[in-house]
Amino acid sequence: MSPPVAPCWTPPVRSAQAPRRRIRVVEIMATGTNGGAQEHVISLLSRLDRERFDPAVISLSPGSSVRRLQKMGIPTVVIDAPDDDVSVDQVTAHLLSLGAEIVHNHMYRAEIVGTRAALAVERAGRPRPYVISTVHSSRVRSAEDRAEVCRLTPHMDRLVAVSRAIVQKIRDEGREGAPVSLVYNGVDLQRYDHQEPCCTLREDYGMVPDAMIVGVVARLEPEKGHATLLAAWPIVLRTCPDAYLLVVGEGSRCDDLRGQAADLGIGHRVVFTGRREDIPAITAALDVAVLPSYREAQGLSVLEAMALSRPVVASNVGGIPEMIEDRVNGLLVPPHDAPALAAAIVELLTNHSLADTIGRAGHTTVADRFCLEKMVGTIEQLYTEGVEGIAASALAGLQQA
Repeated sequence: MSPPVAPCWTPPVRSAQAPRRRIRVVEIMATGTNGGAQEHVISLLSRLDRERFDPAVISLSPGSSVRRLQKMGIPTVVIDAPDDDVSVDQVTAHLLSLGAEIVHNHMYRAEIVGTRAALAVERAGRPRPYVISTVHSSRVRSAEDRAEVCRLTPHMDRLVAVSRAIVQKIRDEGREGAPVSLVYNGVDLQRYDHQEPCCTLREDYGMVPDAMIVGVVARLEPEKGHATLLAAWPIVLRTCPDAYLLVVGEGSRCDDLRGQAADLGIGHRVVFTGRREDIPAITAALDVAVLPSYREAQGLSVLEAMALSRPVVASNVGGIPEMIEDRVNGLLVPPHDAPALAAAIVELLTNHSLADTIGRAGHTTVADRFCLEKMVGTIEQLYTEGVEGIAASALAGLQQA
């Protein structure tokens, strides 16, 4: 039985000339660890129409996302060669063996390696795959990296941006020669609409009964803003002394953040969970969800919290204000501003009417604009149009010959 269609997506009328055979799609991920880009790939492949598309994945490093894809039954290989030239050769060979018709790159290194490999397929005498690159990150790269991606962009058939902020980033980088499509990340409402909260959370981490829980779900990396959130937490505790801060995720800043919490004297009210496999249940148990990023392409964890009707506080940066209207479906605060962040958290912890209203409005926003079906359906259209375009160009070439 097909899953119910979320209200934000109306399936397009299929072209009478749409291919009857399955299109071979290869998703290339720069890394196989956890992150928004990897969640995007996993979500996309969980719903991709298997009657029309035959997907496979190449990851340029191992990690937990690779294991999740393999458990889903998606053919997934790891090509873990640090040298790009070696990676290009190995990816090219795999694309040739699969008969790839579409190469969909995710993250910078995949854009470089995947596009070069697609060009190498053509040099090997096979049709060049249609190349799509999704720009997931707001990271400002080195001049050398920007020059390389600009050089290869004309060889890409389409760029996908996950927010208007990323559309602007693409322009600012001077990337020309490929059309840009805006495709927001989507949330699986079937997974989040009826999610029960983790009922053992307080017991698992030694919290007092009925404690209020504020949580951040994000990689422990500098740009995610955990340092500002920890600096805000003593201010929160002055008004809400029984509140706990749940820091969910792993990353390079873990030890530094633990040290900061200890130095601030708030270690007894901050819980570092590390990596968790039950993020929806954890998020559902939060009284307030926070994303204090200094830069953000879109902020998938914010959407997930909104889908669960959790009130959110987030930085007014990048693609976040494209999802959140301040004081309507969330609270926006300036980045790096610990007092403003603390005030917003306290307001939602103490003003239950406002928190409930914002939570309900957030759920409506996701259902109306950011459901997974809309994301997947739009990408399926890009895939189909790409293959149809290649077929039409090949036919025109034969007719001219």
